[in-house]
Amino acid sequence: MSQASTPAPPPPPGASRPADPRPGGDPGSPWAAGGTVFAGVLLFVDGVLGVLKGIAGIASNDVYTRINDYVFKFSVTSWGWIHLVLGVILILVGWGILSGATWARVAGIALASLNLIANFMWLPYTPVWAIVTIAIDVFVIWALCTDRSNERDRSRTG
Repeated sequence: MSQASTPAPPPPPGASRPADPRPGGDPGSPWAAGGTVFAGVLLFVDGVLGVLKGIAGIASNDVYTRINDYVFKFSVTSWGWIHLVLGVILILVGWGILSGATWARVAGIALASLNLIANFMWLPYTPVWAIVTIAIDVFVIWALCTDRSNERDRSRTG
């Protein structure tokens, strides 16, 4: 049989409390900590899809819908190169996040933001996939901005 443990009494008035090892005292969200690994996988997969999207746009101008009057109108080949270059960089950053590189978190936020903007501009060409990619990028940005597991590891070793 186990006994219920009683909580520790509060410190007397004027006594100092033990220091919280984390700045701000927020333990971080477990969703965000698990989400960071998932964000790395999503960036990697989004990069692969971007490379495929780019190759399709470069190889054939008939793959995507032609838009007549659109503010962000580029040739399909130009869009193909944009998606190809972004895709390769997203693959590298996704791999960096999965490897635990600190630089990759910051780069992941920046590149997911850039990819979100590019897919917003790409929206008329492939609306469903552009919206899916935008949703993925929003999740990636949130997960990388809210995870503080590296701060916790640094405070233990430092």
